[in-house]
Amino acid sequence: MSLVSKYLIFALLATAVNIACQDLVVRTAGEHASLWPSVLAGTAAGLLVKYYLDKKYIFAFEADGVLHDSRTFLLYTAMGLLTTAVFWGFEFGFDWLFDSKEMRYVGAVIGLGIGYLLKYFLDRRFVFATAVD
Repeated sequence: MSLVSKYLIFALLATAVNIACQDLVVRTAGEHASLWPSVLAGTAAGLLVKYYLDKKYIFAFEADGVLHDSRTFLLYTAMGLLTTAVFWGFEFGFDWLFDSKEMRYVGAVIGLGIGYLLKYFLDRRFVFATAVD
C-alpha cells in the first residue's frame, strides 16, 4: 500500500475517532452544554490515534526511550496547533453559520482534511525529519 493511501486511511480513521468521541460527549451531556468539552475530547482522542499511526506506519519512527518519545509527542502536538486552528475554524464556523450539530460535524471533517494535509508536511519537516532522511 502506498504512503499516500496509508496516510489517507489513517486520517479518515482519526477523523472518525474524533467525531465519534465528540458525538458521545454531546449525547451524554446534551448538545448545547457540551460544545467545548466535546471538541476538546474529540481533538485529544484523534491526536493520540493519529500520533501512534503516523509514528509507526508513516514515518517508521522509533524513539530512543520514553523521554525521546515524550519530546517527539510534544513537538507533534505543537505542530498540530496550527492545524487545529484550521480544523476548529471550520467546525466553529459551520456551527455558527448553520446552528446545527450535523453541519458542525461537516465543518469538522473539512477542517480536519485540510489540517491533516498541512500536518503531514509539518511533521515530515520538523517532527520526524530524522526518521525520513
